Amino acid sequence: MSLLFLAHRVPFPPDRGDKIRSFHVLQYLAKLTPVHLVAFADDEADFDPPAAFTDMLASCTILPRGKSQKRAALEALATGKPVSLTAFATAAMQDAVNRILPEVNAVYCFSGQMAQYLPVGGPPVVMDFVDVDSAKFAGFADDARGPMRWIMRREARLLGMFEREVASRVSASLFVSEAEAALFREGGATGRIIAVENGIDSAKFDPTARDARRSSPLPEREGPGVGRLPRAQPVETQAGQPTPNPSLPGRGAEALIVFTGQMDYRPNIDAVMWFARDILPLVRQRHPAHFAIVGRAPTAAVQTLASDHVTVTGAVDDVRGWLAAADVCVAPLKLARGIQNKVLEAMAMARPVVASTAAAEGIDHAGTIRVATTAREFADRICDLLKAPDTAATLGQSARTQVIRRYGWDARLAPLNALLGLPA
Repeated sequence: MSLLFLAHRVPFPPDRGDKIRSFHVLQYLAKLTPVHLVAFADDEADFDPPAAFTDMLASCTILPRGKSQKRAALEALATGKPVSLTAFATAAMQDAVNRILPEVNAVYCFSGQMAQYLPVGGPPVVMDFVDVDSAKFAGFADDARGPMRWIMRREARLLGMFEREVASRVSASLFVSEAEAALFREGGATGRIIAVENGIDSAKFDPTARDARRSSPLPEREGPGVGRLPRAQPVETQAGQPTPNPSLPGRGAEALIVFTGQMDYRPNIDAVMWFARDILPLVRQRHPAHFAIVGRAPTAAVQTLASDHVTVTGAVDDVRGWLAAADVCVAPLKLARGIQNKVLEAMAMARPVVASTAAAEGIDHAGTIRVATTAREFADRICDLLKAPDTAATLGQSARTQVIRRYGWDARLAPLNALLGLPA
C-alpha cells in the first residue's frame, strides 16, 4: 500500500493555514504507509526542504509553478477556465503525476486546484477541498466593484462547476468544517461529502513550554501584566526588502492585542485594516493598548498601519512568543472559510480570544471565545477582558482545556484510515 499526496504548496513549514493542515495530514499518513509527495514550490526555499521533512516520505517531487498571475488570468479568459486552475496548470506537474500514479494504490489530493491532474479511472482519490473556494469568490464578488465584480463572479461560477464535477467522481470530498460541507451540498454537489476538522498540536502550543516562553518578544509574564515591546525589527515586504518599523517606546501599562496570519491574504488584510482603523481607537479611549500584526509578507497597505500603537512584525521565527505575550488575541475577519488555525492556536496558548462570527464559525469553543460583530462590540469585549485580568486568564485556560479535549490532530484525522483503506 502506498499513497500519492498531491498539494498546491509544499506542506512545510507549517506556518500558514493551509500548510498547517496539509503538513499534519501528510505527517499522519506517512506514519501509516509510504507516501509520495508531489507539490508546487511557493519560493526558492521550498526546493530544499529539511531532511526532517523529506525523511518521512517515500519520494518528494517539488516543481515550480512557472506562471505569473497575469499570464494565468489571460489564459483563463482565452480557455474559459477558472483563473484558480490555470494558475496551477503546468505540463511538468502532469508528467510527474502520470509517472507516479501507476505506483500507488490511492491519492490524497489537497486543494481543488490540483484535481485537474487526476485522470478519470485512476486509483481511488480522497479530495480535500478544505474550503468551498467558489463560495469564497462569490463573497469577494459581493464586495467588489466594476470589472472586478465580473471577474470574481466568473471565477465563482466556473470554479463551482469544476468542484461539483470533481466531487461526483472521487471517493470522498473533505472539508474543514461541517458548515463548509453543508454549504457544498447546498450548492448541488453530489457524492460522499465529509467534514474532517483541523486539529492543534497542543504540546507545541503550550504556554508553559520552555521553548514557547524563550521565543517571546517580551519579558516573561508575571501575573496579568505585560512588559515592554521589543526594539523595532525590519518588516519583510512582499518583494523581500526590509522596511523598518517606527521605533517603539516602552509600553508601560499598555495591553498587547495580537493578530496572527499570512499578511498578503485578503481576508487577513481586511481584518487588520478594520481593527487598526475602527476598533483600536475605541479600545484606546478606555484602556491603553498596542496592536501587533504578526505574520509574513505584509502588503504595503498593512505596513502603512505601523505607528506608535501598531506593530507590523513581518515574518517571525516563532509565533508562540507573540501569543504568549498577548493580553487578548483577536480574529476580526469579515470573510472566513473553514476553521481558523489562528483561533485554535491562541486558544491552545490559553489566551482569551475575541473573534468575529465568521472566524468563530465551525469551532466547538463551548463559550470560551468572545464573539463580536461590530467595531463597538469588539471594543466592548476586549475592554471587558482587559478590565478583568483574572476573568481573562480563566477564560484562556478554559479555551486551552477545550482545545485539548476536542482538537488533537490524531483524533481529527482518524477518519482518513477508512477512507484510504489504511489500518486503524
